Amino acid sequence: MTLLELIIACTILLVLASAALPVARYTIVRQKEAELRYDLRTMKDAIDRYKDLADQHLIRTELGSENYPPDLETLVNGVQLGAGSDRKIRFLRKIPIDPMTGRADWGLRAVQDDPDSTSWGGKNVFDVYSKSQGTALNGTKYSDW
Repeated sequence: MTLLELIIACTILLVLASAALPVARYTIVRQKEAELRYDLRTMKDAIDRYKDLADQHLIRTELGSENYPPDLETLVNGVQLGAGSDRKIRFLRKIPIDPMTGRADWGLRAVQDDPDSTSWGGKNVFDVYSKSQGTALNGTKYSDW
Protein backbone atom coordinates (compact mmCIF):
# COMPACT_ATOMS: atom_id res chain seq x y z
CA MET A 1 0.00 0.00 0.00
CA THR A 2 2.84 2.46 0.78
CA LEU A 3 4.44 1.91 -2.64
CA LEU A 4 1.15 2.83 -4.32
CA GLU A 5 0.82 5.94 -2.15
CA LEU A 6 4.39 6.94 -3.00
CA ILE A 7 3.75 6.57 -6.74
CA ILE A 8 0.55 8.64 -6.51
CA ALA A 9 2.28 11.35 -4.48
CA CYS A 10 5.17 11.53 -6.98
CA THR A 11 2.72 11.73 -9.88
CA ILE A 12 0.84 14.59 -8.24
CA LEU A 13 4.10 16.45 -7.54
CA LEU A 14 5.23 15.93 -11.14
CA VAL A 15 1.96 17.36 -12.50
CA LEU A 16 2.17 20.39 -10.19
CA ALA A 17 5.81 21.02 -11.05
CA SER A 18 5.16 20.82 -14.78
CA ALA A 19 2.34 23.34 -14.41
CA ALA A 20 4.45 25.74 -12.34
CA LEU A 21 7.47 25.84 -14.68
CA PRO A 22 5.84 27.86 -17.52
CA VAL A 23 4.34 30.26 -15.00
CA ALA A 24 7.77 30.91 -13.51
CA ARG A 25 9.27 31.39 -16.98
CA TYR A 26 6.63 33.97 -17.96
CA THR A 27 7.09 35.76 -14.64
CA ILE A 28 10.80 36.23 -15.35
CA VAL A 29 10.09 37.53 -18.87
CA ARG A 30 7.45 39.93 -17.51
CA GLN A 31 9.92 41.28 -14.96
CA LYS A 32 12.53 41.87 -17.66
CA GLU A 33 9.95 43.60 -19.86
CA ALA A 34 8.87 45.85 -16.98
CA GLU A 35 12.53 46.72 -16.31
CA LEU A 36 13.05 47.49 -20.01
CA ARG A 37 10.00 49.79 -20.06
CA TYR A 38 11.24 51.56 -16.93
CA ASP A 39 14.77 52.03 -18.31
CA LEU A 40 13.50 53.35 -21.64
CA ARG A 41 11.08 55.71 -19.89
CA THR A 42 13.87 56.99 -17.61
CA MET A 43 16.27 57.66 -20.49
CA LYS A 44 13.62 59.30 -22.66
CA ASP A 45 12.57 61.48 -19.73
CA ALA A 46 16.21 62.53 -19.22
CA ILE A 47 16.48 63.43 -22.92
CA ASP A 48 13.29 65.50 -22.66
CA ARG A 49 14.53 67.33 -19.54
CA TYR A 50 17.81 68.13 -21.32
CA LYS A 51 15.89 69.48 -24.33
CA ASP A 52 13.60 71.58 -22.12
CA LEU A 53 16.56 73.26 -20.39
CA ALA A 54 18.33 73.78 -23.72
CA ASP A 55 15.18 75.34 -25.22
CA GLN A 56 15.06 77.72 -22.25
CA HIS A 57 18.73 78.59 -22.98
CA LEU A 58 19.83 77.41 -19.53
CA ILE A 59 22.44 75.04 -20.94
CA ARG A 60 24.68 75.41 -23.97
CA THR A 61 24.23 73.13 -26.94
CA GLU A 62 26.00 72.73 -30.23
CA LEU A 63 24.62 74.32 -33.37
CA GLY A 64 22.64 71.82 -35.41
CA SER A 65 21.88 69.55 -32.47
CA GLU A 66 18.27 70.79 -32.27
CA ASN A 67 18.95 71.17 -28.50
CA TYR A 68 19.19 67.42 -27.94
CA PRO A 69 22.12 65.81 -26.09
CA PRO A 70 25.06 64.65 -28.23
CA ASP A 71 25.13 61.20 -26.54
CA LEU A 72 23.93 59.33 -23.47
CA GLU A 73 27.22 59.93 -21.63
CA THR A 74 26.44 63.65 -21.60
CA LEU A 75 23.30 62.90 -19.60
CA VAL A 76 25.40 60.97 -17.05
CA ASN A 77 28.39 63.34 -16.88
CA GLY A 78 26.19 66.42 -16.72
CA VAL A 79 26.40 69.90 -18.20
CA GLN A 80 27.01 73.38 -16.81
CA LEU A 81 23.79 75.14 -15.82
CA GLY A 82 23.96 78.73 -17.04
CA ALA A 83 26.88 80.59 -18.57
CA GLY A 84 28.55 81.98 -15.43
CA SER A 85 27.41 79.32 -12.98
CA ASP A 86 29.52 76.57 -11.45
CA ARG A 87 26.45 74.39 -11.00
CA LYS A 88 26.39 71.20 -12.97
CA ILE A 89 23.18 69.30 -13.65
CA ARG A 90 23.06 65.57 -14.31
CA PHE A 91 20.10 63.87 -15.90
CA LEU A 92 20.99 60.19 -15.31
CA ARG A 93 23.00 58.49 -12.58
CA LYS A 94 24.25 55.85 -14.98
CA ILE A 95 23.34 54.36 -18.32
CA PRO A 96 21.10 51.41 -17.47
CA ILE A 97 21.80 47.90 -18.70
CA ASP A 98 19.36 46.57 -21.27
CA PRO A 99 17.72 43.60 -19.50
CA MET A 100 17.14 41.80 -22.80
CA THR A 101 20.72 41.97 -24.09
CA GLY A 102 22.58 42.25 -20.79
CA ARG A 103 24.67 45.21 -22.02
CA ALA A 104 24.44 48.98 -21.69
CA ASP A 105 24.48 49.20 -25.48
CA TRP A 106 21.33 50.98 -26.65
CA GLY A 107 20.14 51.88 -30.10
CA LEU A 108 20.03 55.63 -30.69
CA ARG A 109 18.20 57.83 -33.18
CA ALA A 110 18.85 61.46 -34.08
CA VAL A 111 16.19 63.98 -35.08
CA GLN A 112 17.45 63.75 -38.65
CA ASP A 113 17.09 59.93 -38.78
CA ASP A 114 14.01 58.10 -40.04
CA PRO A 115 11.61 57.04 -37.26
CA ASP A 116 12.28 53.33 -37.91
CA SER A 117 16.00 53.72 -38.63
CA THR A 118 18.42 51.29 -37.00
CA SER A 119 21.52 53.38 -37.66
CA TRP A 120 22.38 56.49 -35.71
CA GLY A 121 23.38 59.67 -37.51
CA GLY A 122 25.60 60.63 -34.59
CA LYS A 123 24.57 64.28 -34.30
CA ASN A 124 22.24 64.08 -31.31
CA VAL A 125 20.11 61.67 -29.29
CA PHE A 126 16.40 62.07 -29.96
CA ASP A 127 15.24 58.52 -29.21
CA VAL A 128 16.52 55.38 -27.46
CA TYR A 129 15.52 51.78 -28.18
CA SER A 130 16.62 48.27 -27.30
CA LYS A 131 18.92 46.45 -29.70
CA SER A 132 17.30 43.14 -28.79
CA GLN A 133 15.77 41.26 -31.71
CA GLY A 134 13.43 39.36 -29.40
CA THR A 135 9.65 39.47 -29.37
CA ALA A 136 7.67 40.56 -26.33
CA LEU A 137 4.84 38.57 -24.78
CA ASN A 138 2.35 40.90 -26.50
CA GLY A 139 3.83 40.10 -29.93
CA THR A 140 5.74 43.36 -30.55
CA LYS A 141 9.49 43.63 -31.04
CA TYR A 142 11.53 44.99 -28.13
CA SER A 143 13.32 47.29 -30.57
CA ASP A 144 9.97 48.98 -31.36
CA TRP A 145 9.35 50.09 -27.77
